[in-house]
Amino acid sequence: MCVSTYKNRKDYFYFNDISTRWMDNDVYGHINNVTYYSYFDSIVNKYLIEEGGLNINQDQVVGFVVASNCDYFAPLSYPEKLESALVVSHIGNSSVEYKIGIFKKDSVDVSALGGFTHVFVSRETGKAVSIPTHLKNALYKIYSTKKM
Repeated sequence: MCVSTYKNRKDYFYFNDISTRWMDNDVYGHINNVTYYSYFDSIVNKYLIEEGGLNINQDQVVGFVVASNCDYFAPLSYPEKLESALVVSHIGNSSVEYKIGIFKKDSVDVSALGGFTHVFVSRETGKAVSIPTHLKNALYKIYSTKKM
């Protein structure tokens, strides 16, 4: 389970609005657990593209997800307005660990807390490579020195 370090809005540096959809709800009337992972993927890649200059179609280095998790603290459902929030918790030579909070719009407390790890690899060989400088610079802009 993720610890309480990233359970408050103030722990994050980058935010993105989420429009929930009817299809996000499950038969129990709340957002299905698998949908949260699409929220995680969306904010991470939006940040890498917009702030890091990632070109998903042409760059020779791509990020593979090698680990992910999610802890749920409060149910969410359509048609609520949500926000995803992003922070980087670790930067290695070829890997980066993100924490993603899912919040009700304007709420201080996280409703779901995700962890997401990318390993950057050569598109051609699939082997791990160093994170490109332009991406690493962007990642450091949202890096947290908080320890878990």
